[in-house]
Amino acid sequence: MIRIVYSWEVSEPNQEAFISIWKKTTNSIHENVKGARGSFMIQEYSNPQIIKTVARWDSFEDWEVFWKDSNPHQMSEMHTLGKRISVEIFKEIEDFTR
Repeated sequence: MIRIVYSWEVSEPNQEAFISIWKKTTNSIHENVKGARGSFMIQEYSNPQIIKTVARWDSFEDWEVFWKDSNPHQMSEMHTLGKRISVEIFKEIEDFTR
């Protein structure tokens, strides 16, 4: 398993729409893209304009197929409301969340 951490800068007026689009986007990716396990969203406490989405994938190879052009069409609506700042890839070692 891997985790992909996407960092976004989203102005406060766009946040509600961004969250709504993210929900549809992440559920669609999870349901239709091989290896996608879904994701969660967190917001920086001290700077609410910074939002991170953390996706879980079966393998780096599955994510790489999805990410082939570094701007998957499934995420295009999110880019109209926020600026993607970074993408980080992590190997999942253990997960004890419930």
